[in-house]
Amino acid sequence: MSKRRLIPKLQLKTSHYNPSKMVLVTTKQFSDFIEIGDAVSQSKIFQDQGADELIFINIDRVNKGIDILAGIIHNVSAEIFMPITVGGGVQTEQDFRTLLSNGADKISINTIAVNNPDIINNASAKYGAQCVVVSIDYKQEADEKCYVYINNGSTKTKLSPIDWAVECEQRGAGELLLCNIDRDGMRYGLDNEICNAIATQVKIPVITSGGCGLAKHFIDGFKQGQADAVASGTFFAMQDQNFMQTRSQIKNSGINIRVYS
Repeated sequence: MSKRRLIPKLQLKTSHYNPSKMVLVTTKQFSDFIEIGDAVSQSKIFQDQGADELIFINIDRVNKGIDILAGIIHNVSAEIFMPITVGGGVQTEQDFRTLLSNGADKISINTIAVNNPDIINNASAKYGAQCVVVSIDYKQEADEKCYVYINNGSTKTKLSPIDWAVECEQRGAGELLLCNIDRDGMRYGLDNEICNAIATQVKIPVITSGGCGLAKHFIDGFKQGQADAVASGTFFAMQDQNFMQTRSQIKNSGINIRVYS
């Protein structure tokens, strides 16, 4: 089995203090934004600490310009040497090309994938399945069923995250990125039940995110959720613990993960 991955999930939003600049933020349940720093400097820190790759998501509901996002990724990719996944506001196959040509290795799509599922097929055929990551944000409702949400978690769909994940694989997605909105930034653990249900039904890698507050939560994501990777933002922004420490704890639990000395 390939080694499991540990990935910083970095969310970008226009700064409240400097509207001309996009900064990294943490969130709670897709709101309650806290600014935490600059994309380039934080990326270099994560690289030095041995992150396997980076995920950048533009969560700005106002500033959705792909060119602005592409510029940030261009600057990041000039300073680091690890795979970069980029998403947020992607609308067309040309947006794939723009981001890929500016240093992205994989493109994450969410809203457009639901509204126009053929973009999964077309982008996979044009750029390769390895470039296409479908991000699946979801919530559990009063009927105890989970539903996929789009538009930064503001719009409920009728889709089941499990059924949608299976369809995304069939359409050519190369990877899935899961996030339980209710757990986002709350730090009480990942949704391992849904992750496991999806991971056991698809053959493509599954990344789980949303809820890490302890090193144990990463371990549970790998063991109980059967995730190929765990992504987190708030954990590393708010904890006095770096990648190397967390990685060592995961390794000591028996998880096949890279360890850097």
